[in-house]
Amino acid sequence: MSETRRWFEQAPPEPQARQKRVSPVTQLWVKCPECRKVLYKEDLVDNFQVCAGCGHHLRLSARERLRLLVDDGSFVRHGGNLHSVDPLSFVDSKPYPQRLKRAYQKTGEPDAFIAGSAQIDGMDVQIGVFDFRFMGGSMGSVVGELVTRVFERAADNAQPAIVVSASGGARMQEGVLSLMQMAKTCAALARLRDVGAPYISILTHPTTGGVAASFSMLGDLIFAEPEAFIAFAGPRVIEQTIGEALPEGFQSSEYLLDHGLLDAIIPRTELRATVARTLRLLTDPA
Repeated sequence: MSETRRWFEQAPPEPQARQKRVSPVTQLWVKCPECRKVLYKEDLVDNFQVCAGCGHHLRLSARERLRLLVDDGSFVRHGGNLHSVDPLSFVDSKPYPQRLKRAYQKTGEPDAFIAGSAQIDGMDVQIGVFDFRFMGGSMGSVVGELVTRVFERAADNAQPAIVVSASGGARMQEGVLSLMQMAKTCAALARLRDVGAPYISILTHPTTGGVAASFSMLGDLIFAEPEAFIAFAGPRVIEQTIGEALPEGFQSSEYLLDHGLLDAIIPRTELRATVARTLRLLTDPA
């Protein structure tokens, strides 16, 4: 006899399958969430998802960010065969393996981080990019390992390292194994510092939790996109903890720049040129 489940633990009945109708308009056009201007999707792709009307930065996938930053045909992926497992047999509203399978089907990626070797304006770099679409860009054991390998390869080859962050923080389904990645990645970054190779951290919307509390805020230079949400904990948690209202715009990239926590805010359309110029300055032997 099956165990009786309480009413609030019971999943709602599955809806009958039906054909989802997609309007030709939504296939071609999208409305900017900031200024409400209607934008042609192909124009948005060409402009790296930046609204031509107000400059609002829409979300990019990891592969789109790589296309934005690195030289055409130069990217060689490393660790693409790594994928998360379920060491804790974790179940919340769904078993962890189901969440991983759904994220893979949604993104086509084995986990929330793509890493590899590439060139930017002809300069060799080690680069890694988060994909927020994969479980909110959360950092589990695989993501932590891939970030660590970016720093280790950079140290072994005395090359610059670049990490583009977009993450909700530690992956709760892996518990303390996820939290351990904060120390692991920072230890690898310390080795990179020992060989004198530069590390550029690029923060995008959002960068939070254990990622914000570890390697993403330890760059030799820290750049951010406009209006990015950058924080360890959400504003409501902080307000409830300290019992005070937070300042206007708190935890935005503009606020952090004003208070000395960032080096620059770079619009996405200027990011590649800025990173290339910065790399030349940091690696010039003269």
